[in-house]
Amino acid sequence: MAPMQELAVDEAKVKKAVQSGIPLTITTYTLPHEIEIYIEHVIEIFLKQIDKENLQSYIVYCVQELAMNAKKANTKRVYFMERGLDLTNPKDYKDGMSSFKEDTLANIGHYLQLQKEKGLYIRLILQIKQNVIYIEVRNNVTIIKTELIRIHDKLARSRQYDTLEDALDQILDDSEGAGLGLVILVLMLKKMGLNEDSFDITSNEKETIARILIPMDSVLVENLSSLSASIVNNVNSLPQFPENILLIQKLIKDPKVEITNIAQKISMDPAITADLLKIVNSAQYMLSKKVDSIAEAVKMVGIRGIKNLLYSYGTQKILGEESAEKKALWEHSYKTAFYAFNLIKNFHKDINILDDVYVGGILHDMGKIVFANVHPDLMDHIRQFCDQKALPPATFENLAAGMNHAAIGALIAEKWNFPEALINAIRYHHDPRSAPEKYRTLADTVYLANMFCEYEKDSINFDQFDQAVLESFGITTKNQIDGLITRFSAGFKKEKDI
Repeated sequence: MAPMQELAVDEAKVKKAVQSGIPLTITTYTLPHEIEIYIEHVIEIFLKQIDKENLQSYIVYCVQELAMNAKKANTKRVYFMERGLDLTNPKDYKDGMSSFKEDTLANIGHYLQLQKEKGLYIRLILQIKQNVIYIEVRNNVTIIKTELIRIHDKLARSRQYDTLEDALDQILDDSEGAGLGLVILVLMLKKMGLNEDSFDITSNEKETIARILIPMDSVLVENLSSLSASIVNNVNSLPQFPENILLIQKLIKDPKVEITNIAQKISMDPAITADLLKIVNSAQYMLSKKVDSIAEAVKMVGIRGIKNLLYSYGTQKILGEESAEKKALWEHSYKTAFYAFNLIKNFHKDINILDDVYVGGILHDMGKIVFANVHPDLMDHIRQFCDQKALPPATFENLAAGMNHAAIGALIAEKWNFPEALINAIRYHHDPRSAPEKYRTLADTVYLANMFCEYEKDSINFDQFDQAVLESFGITTKNQIDGLITRFSAGFKKEKDI
């Protein structure tokens, strides 16, 4: 027999997921040993990025236990189906479980193959979100009432155990074998300073979801927030928008101002004029003929559009795009904006936020662009801050690589008195479901556009998309995403060539 080949972990993808708050997903149908080793390596790299390597043995055990339980649940489904038994029927359940363990162990390869043919998966999800480590193990069968009662009974009984010896003395469960494993899992949580409330098992019409929530150390969270604020307060090169833009903004706020006055003021700045004409003549506005007059352009864009143009233009003016790194970031930002605009136009058709999603897309990575722009003195200041707060080197490295960039970008947007819509688009572009209800569609759209761009670069896979956001756009399959990206990418290229 050929030796088992170890699966290689893409460390760069793990780091990116941690820094951007994107979920890491691993899906398997049979949970072979090489996948278990692969999962262990992913957890190791994941925890190293957040300086939580001391949790590795506990988390690995918990994930392995939950994955094995999910695998067992899938095996039970195909076993009962093959025998023509109904899981929800008490008599059938008792009959099936009396021989389940013996039969499946004797012919496990057959039942694993049946699981794969039926598409019954085990999916691990790891994510850092709102300073909490989310660990989920999902399988696409619905848990039945009998199973849920047994699980909750074991979890309730686990409260009385403080040591493994206590548990071993009192628990015997030969029929299904999951009882002791869940008790040990709760003991592992206790060793991490958590309790059984950090663990839960729920079920919907599609999946059973076992979830563990591990809050990040409160001191580290406070230090990250302080560090983000410190960065914003010390970026002295970003005090305010250029004076010419401030003057136009002031003019726009005047309720008595005429559009012709705004057009005249804009036309005095050749750069803004060129940008405005370029946007109005782009695919975004779908005009039947080219517009050359700045007065006509202002009428086409409207007051809200002009305001948003000033925010995006002013940001780019201040942060610049002279380096290769910044050019790449701006290119990504403009593609995200184009994709966001087209998502709204094709799905939600909410014309009231067309301008907001476009500019939100342009500005969503402001925090990253700041790091590409900062003076070496600021980097020294950040290092000193980390030293003073005894933050581990990984914290500085992750922050510089993009961790917390959404929070940093939102703080800068607040400093520049951006409207709430744009501040929320920036702050929640990696966590749209946490956005205030008023800005949920805006945050969802910028998030999805950004994810489309990452997916197009092969930085993420379909499983890493937030399914709730996809469903809000009526997107349910990978093929739909592939088709949309093909269309959007061609449109973006065409616009660039204009």
